[in-house]
Amino acid sequence: MRTLGIDLASQPERTAMATIDWSPAGATVIDVRTTVTDEMILAALRTADRTGIDAPFGWPDAFVDVVSAHHVHDSSSENELFTQPGVTRFVRRMTDEWIRARTGLVPLSVSADRIAYVALRAVRLLARADGPGFDAGRVNGTAVEAYPAAALKIWGLSHNRYKGKTNHQVLARLIDDLCDLAPWLDFGPHRALCTSSDDAFDAVITAVIARAAALGMTELPDAARMLVAEREGWIHVPNQPLEALAPS
Repeated sequence: MRTLGIDLASQPERTAMATIDWSPAGATVIDVRTTVTDEMILAALRTADRTGIDAPFGWPDAFVDVVSAHHVHDSSSENELFTQPGVTRFVRRMTDEWIRARTGLVPLSVSADRIAYVALRAVRLLARADGPGFDAGRVNGTAVEAYPAAALKIWGLSHNRYKGKTNHQVLARLIDDLCDLAPWLDFGPHRALCTSSDDAFDAVITAVIARAAALGMTELPDAARMLVAEREGWIHVPNQPLEALAPS
């Protein structure tokens, strides 16, 4: 199996991409890149069995509804949509609320934070990749939504405070802890880059989440949530310990 992890940003300069080959001998990080263009991503997607992308694949239903009504001056529909107090339903997807209940973490809002720029790039990439051999579904397609912080927390690893240029020592310890927990994961010569770039490290974690998705070891929406998730997207969170992903 080959998995691809993409820590997506709105621009190539902050985007990182990692590829992991899985065999009975272990899991080997065979490539890690930073400053990644759309064309590089599209080429890599064609070589991977499963891909994880750290980016939203859609917007909240209520947000789409109110923007659509506002766009055509449908004040009646706007008033109806605003009858309920608060704005949470406009800024949080169903999967975001599920993540908060499951892990205590709150993903950035795709409709109210700058991650909307990242989502636009993700949607563009998925539309270009869609076709024979690639399922662009938003719940459990060839590429799945990943959230490294949630996976790290589920696996009992530090999930915050490792980002930024002043936290390289924290990031190095986190990689040590990860390798202690998953001795079958070999960073090879790419460990130095992952230690100096949290984007590169997140890309590796996202590729590991893709492995979990491929093995059916992530949470999926139940029947009651499925239709909404197919519109809004769904974040894959591992439901098994890290050692369950070990090659055998």
